[in-house]
This record gives sequence, structure tokens and C-alpha cells, in this order.
Amino acid sequence: MTITCDGERCTVQGALTMNNVTAVLEESARVFQGSRIVVDLSGVSEVDSAALSLLLEWRRAAGAASRAIEYTNLPANLKSLADLYGVSGLLGAE
Repeated sequence: MTITCDGERCTVQGALTMNNVTAVLEESARVFQGSRIVVDLSGVSEVDSAALSLLLEWRRAAGAASRAIEYTNLPANLKSLADLYGVSGLLGAE
């Protein structure tokens, strides 16, 4: 898994699962800077419920830091999980 940022746009590549979500959270704390972050999830290859928790935590942390965060290009499997758990509206994703 990698997170690369170019200005306010950050791209996540690889799996977002229970196996690595803590490392992803730590990495994001280092690279998510500025007042607005757009997280492109088109490169996410595998997800489980931990991925939803991560996106919700990113939203909570952004609010605490007075930072706007947006999610784009959610993979179909992540959208399905969000729908299943009833949190799609909380993600605010396109």
C-alpha cells in the first residue's frame, strides 16, 4: 500500500484491510497536509470493513484539524460495503 500526494490530491494504491490499516493511518498522518485533501481511491485493490473505518477516521481527523476531505473513485466493493453498513452518506463520496 502506498499513498502519494501531489498538492491536495492524494492517491491510495493497494489493499486497505485489517492487515495494514494501522500503517495506512500512520502514513496518512504524515502526508495529508493543507486545508483540503482529495483522496483518490481508484488504485485500491482490496477492502474489508477496516477500510470503511479508516475513511470515517480520516473524516473525523480532518474535521478536528479544520481540514476538508473528499473521496473520489471509490471501488465498487467499497461502495457495496458502505451501503451494507449504512454509512455511504457519512463518506460524502462521489
